Amino acid sequence: MASSDANSLPSLADGLPLSVDRGIPETLAAQLRRGILDLIRTGALRAGVRLPSTRVLAAQLDISRPLVVDTYAQLAAEGYLSLRRGARPVVAGEAVAAPGSEEVLAELEQIRFDLRPAIPDLSMFPRRLWLRSLRKVLTDLPASDLGYGDLRGSPVLRHALADYLGRVRGVIADPASIFVTSGFAEARALACAAFYAKGVRGLAVEDPSYSDWVAVDKSCLRRAPVPVDAEGLDVPQLAALSVEAVFVTPAHQFPIGGVLSAARRQELVRWLRERDAFALEDDYDAEFRYDQAPIGALQGLAPDRVIYAGTASKTLAPALRLGWLVVPPDLAESMAGELRRWSEGPPRIDQDALADMIDSGAYDRHLRKMRRFYRDRRDRLLSCLTSALPELATEGAAAGLHVTLRLPDQIDATGEARIIDHLRRHGVATEGLGRYSTTCSGPRRLFVGYGRIADSAIEPSIKILAKAIRELAA
Repeated sequence: MASSDANSLPSLADGLPLSVDRGIPETLAAQLRRGILDLIRTGALRAGVRLPSTRVLAAQLDISRPLVVDTYAQLAAEGYLSLRRGARPVVAGEAVAAPGSEEVLAELEQIRFDLRPAIPDLSMFPRRLWLRSLRKVLTDLPASDLGYGDLRGSPVLRHALADYLGRVRGVIADPASIFVTSGFAEARALACAAFYAKGVRGLAVEDPSYSDWVAVDKSCLRRAPVPVDAEGLDVPQLAALSVEAVFVTPAHQFPIGGVLSAARRQELVRWLRERDAFALEDDYDAEFRYDQAPIGALQGLAPDRVIYAGTASKTLAPALRLGWLVVPPDLAESMAGELRRWSEGPPRIDQDALADMIDSGAYDRHLRKMRRFYRDRRDRLLSCLTSALPELATEGAAAGLHVTLRLPDQIDATGEARIIDHLRRHGVATEGLGRYSTTCSGPRRLFVGYGRIADSAIEPSIKILAKAIRELAA
């Protein structure tokens, strides 16, 4: 058993028995994580062993130091390493897979090419900008603001969001109407609870749409699917239903990627007013639009009928757990009541750090950088798809972090599932229409993400995808 005295711990100050290969599609970060993990699991790195410093390991492998920092941090978050400021990482005493997690870990390790939709590139998180804003907040924040505060969220962030959303998305928002949440999942659950408290019992949802409805169903709302087409939500079919609210993704329908047309927007707003109904608008990736001007938020047309939802999960990182709702006055009291019942909101310091990024212009600069970054990656993906599968059409490529690939007509739901399974067994992770709908008609589809995959891995992953489609369509 390793001694508890840090000075007596075994040490590997000069490096690790590892190497990385720049000639293979797997990213350097993935190779490094896999290599260290293999050493731990095989017992080559025992509990208590101190690993090389980030500087030493980066020099040994001729890779960037931030890459090593991120890998150590990821392994620490997973429970394999212990980190302490000013000290080298130590292999954790319980650095083994938790019971029941072996299948999940095995699945993650089999993913060589991550083409799952709506996932950002986490390596692009602006660490220095975020740290600068955190330092400013910690320097300036008075002690009186370190208490519990307003359940709606930090007044500083709510004012910053009101200005930003009005300028960028055309949202009509008073800071008092903004509620800060721990991401979209909590925002959606809060909206459902507020709907129910207001007397809503029937909820229309786009078909296809989200894959997780647990929080919605727990709110006791009855879901009614409404199909989408090239113009977005089919409002005439919505009008035929006995519902009092609707979930909608008008700027970039998830997951297919269409845009709610101007005519449909007007129809939807008219339906909301005639029925005295409400909508939850999920504006999940509207900041990433590449080929034309952004589409304004639906909320700007009916601020008294639409709850607007947004997050920092795609623009910065999901780990921040920061989202927001802009709530109509008629729902504000119900929303506040639900907050008092079950939420204290995200950390105040993080909220103010995001506000500082917005107010200083750093957030806008980061988004401009990321739009160029994702547009270039999307263009490479589309080029590879056109070359490998010229006969298949793509949809929804003008915005977001994924494109929709329409499969050959002869492929049904079973065939789509077989393609997904075939790809997964060959190290390619993507998702199909079956994940987001069991009732949707029309052609089968794959949703091919480009947020998380390295540029060098796009071409080989698309070759595997194309081969799978051709073999199973034959």
